[in-house]
Amino acid sequence: QVQLVESGGGLVQAGGSLRLSCAASGRDFSIGAMGWYRQAPGNQRELVATITSDGTTNYADSVKGRFTISRDNAKNTQYLQMNSLKPEDTAVYYCNALINRFGGPTLYWGQGTQVTVSS
Repeated sequence: QVQLVESGGGLVQAGGSLRLSCAASGRDFSIGAMGWYRQAPGNQRELVATITSDGTTNYADSVKGRFTISRDNAKNTQYLQMNSLKPEDTAVYYCNALINRFGGPTLYWGQGTQVTVSS
């Protein structure tokens, strides 16, 4: 079994920064693409950023220039550095990862971490 464990959420004032982490744990797996999504109350879950196994990144227009996704393959961990935060960034943030195991690739999700940006 593989688990994704998130950390780093919290309360921050507008203009501030937070760094989210998402660590994969388990046995006998490798990781393909990874990503971050978010869901605000009453809204659908939306893409924030993705990163491929070779480091190619993609961002939602709303976070371009403010957020940076990265990964440390040796630690099976991805990060989301969030700068210049706005109240509209308030949401539960979820990480995901395409995990390769014996039966083929499976998409795993983290448990979510709350990010609240006050004005």
